[in-house]
Amino acid sequence: MSGNGTERFVTTLGEIPAGEGRTFEIDGKRVAIFHTRAGEVFAIDAMCPHRGGPMADGLVGDATVLCPLHAWKFDLRTGNAITGLCSINAYPTRLDDKNHILLKI
Repeated sequence: MSGNGTERFVTTLGEIPAGEGRTFEIDGKRVAIFHTRAGEVFAIDAMCPHRGGPMADGLVGDATVLCPLHAWKFDLRTGNAITGLCSINAYPTRLDDKNHILLKI
């Protein structure tokens, strides 16, 4: 898992519908932030390491996402590939008491 840097405010939880992802640029890096139906928040690189698929457009499961181009499945907690041949960077996220999504990158 990446993310040893400074914690940054990205957006509020209400800006990402439950079960979906959105892409943001933080410090020059494109990151996909996901809001699961269980209310959890995760962040990974915005592009699939295989062929550059837009990860925020992928199908979100409990703590997984399927690349929209070729259905490679990634664990949102770790970035590890569940199906596919390579992993993706995952970044530490948290919600503060105002439902602000904070990300370490």
